[in-house]
Amino acid sequence: MNDEKTGVRPENKMGVMPINRLLLTMSLPMIVSMLVQALYNIVDSVFVAMLSEQALTSVSLAFPAQMLMISVGGGTGVGMNALLSRSLGERNFEVANRAGRNGLFLAAAAAVIFAVAGIFLSAPFFASQTDIAGIADGGAVYLRICYVCSFGVLYQMTLERLLQSTGRTLHSMLVQLFGAIINIILDPVMIFGLLGFPRLGVAGAALATVTGQCSAALLAAYINVRKNREINLDMRGFRPDWAIIKRIYSVGAPSILMASIGSVMVFGFNTILIQFTTTAAAVFGVYFKLQSFIFLPIFGLNNGMVPIIAYNFGACRPERVKRTVTLSVCYATGIMLAGLAVFWLFTPQLLGLFNASEAMLLIGIPALRRISLSFMFAGFCICTLSVCQALGHGIPSLIVSIVRQLVVVLPAAYILARLWGLEAVWWSFIIGELVSVALCVYYMRRMYVSEIKPLGAVCRCAAAATEEGRA
Repeated sequence: MNDEKTGVRPENKMGVMPINRLLLTMSLPMIVSMLVQALYNIVDSVFVAMLSEQALTSVSLAFPAQMLMISVGGGTGVGMNALLSRSLGERNFEVANRAGRNGLFLAAAAAVIFAVAGIFLSAPFFASQTDIAGIADGGAVYLRICYVCSFGVLYQMTLERLLQSTGRTLHSMLVQLFGAIINIILDPVMIFGLLGFPRLGVAGAALATVTGQCSAALLAAYINVRKNREINLDMRGFRPDWAIIKRIYSVGAPSILMASIGSVMVFGFNTILIQFTTTAAAVFGVYFKLQSFIFLPIFGLNNGMVPIIAYNFGACRPERVKRTVTLSVCYATGIMLAGLAVFWLFTPQLLGLFNASEAMLLIGIPALRRISLSFMFAGFCICTLSVCQALGHGIPSLIVSIVRQLVVVLPAAYILARLWGLEAVWWSFIIGELVSVALCVYYMRRMYVSEIKPLGAVCRCAAAATEEGRA
């Protein structure tokens, strides 16, 4: 019987569909959309590299600040997604609705903060990294545009998370594709001044990016209003619910801090590299663009995994939780090993995409090969930390991120640079990943023993107590 006649909502597919099919159904659209996202990130830099190596360095040095913006949107989305999916699993639709509405409010608040920061802090940010006018001026313009128009990416990420949390990953993929295609089309037009458009250079790359993000956000809003019937996003009479916001950030804040720590690490790493040559900083920026082809699909997989785990944990189905975790780790590891092979076999060709000079090839080939060795362990670590987030525990992710990037990678890079020079710096990533594996094994075992394994018995006791109370 349908819910219109009985007033009872049917079970979401996350509770009934076979796990392997469910994981692939939810993850593949997001993996495809993440690959497209990675493609337009690379295309953006490929076109900028055609301007000059200085222009490429400008965009590379802006990356930590962009990471900070994305970390706020992504971390808030993680917290909202975990709460919303778990609430749906518990059939608590009122909490699910409030989670979605407060998520939209938080995106608006963050957009205002980033816009102000973009106006006043873009130039000082670049001045702290380099005194080369061609790099600093172009980078400040690029970053200012991205920050002032941050509402596009923040709303896009929030609205996509709402689609993902209710299992509508195909719609999320369509949103990503729409924004990416617009960005790719506009990049050459705005950068080089085609079709009568003025030649804007690095500023054109930023404008193309934010135009794609704003367009995707509008499409995501339309789909949520028209298609996403499991949550009600009517904002009339809305007031911030601080209890819900606290629950969102109990998971989301550690995720934000974790990603923000990544921004600090990249900023510090660029500072170390630029002491050798600006080309090294450009290589590091190229690496981050290329590795997105490997890591973003893993994040797409995790975006499919998190609501499945949260839903089935809330619905007291431990076997479905365990099966989801096992399959996700296997798929993530396979993707990472494939990425490692590509980075070793096609290194010159990958750098050639960015109009690499001889100096850039000389630095870049050993750099990409050494850093990519960390891929062997990264898939397991990413999945483990996402399981923690799905179960409402953001602190382990934060601890691992702090230890890996600030306690291990940055100090190791500094020491290696001082002792053996530029070529040794890249080994710091492998050292950091090995430490991460040890920590993730510890947290995964603790999570399994304390929460996943006893889940069935705990829920049976709760159900029995409820029935006894009714009697």
